[in-house]
Amino acid sequence: MRVIVFFDLPMKTANERKIYAEFRKNLIREGFLMIQESVYVRVATTRESAHFLENRVASFAPAEGLVQSLIITEKQYSSIRFLAGSMIDDAQNSDDRTVII
Repeated sequence: MRVIVFFDLPMKTANERKIYAEFRKNLIREGFLMIQESVYVRVATTRESAHFLENRVASFAPAEGLVQSLIITEKQYSSIRFLAGSMIDDAQNSDDRTVII
């Protein structure tokens, strides 16, 4: 499973930029990787752990702005089609390390 978090947060004031930076740092602490600006993804081994991650993100999501999540399977994720640009071959963004017991 993959948990994808999309967000659009206000960044007009210094305080809004601080809130944005803190939210982004929290996503990284939770193991999310940036795949595009304001789009982060993390591998989850089960649907239950994916829902747990969603709840964790909801617990530190800012009150202002828009934060959304989407849970998809590895098969769905692997069918991403690049219309422009290309995939960065990064070991951190691979499920090769995932061991399911």
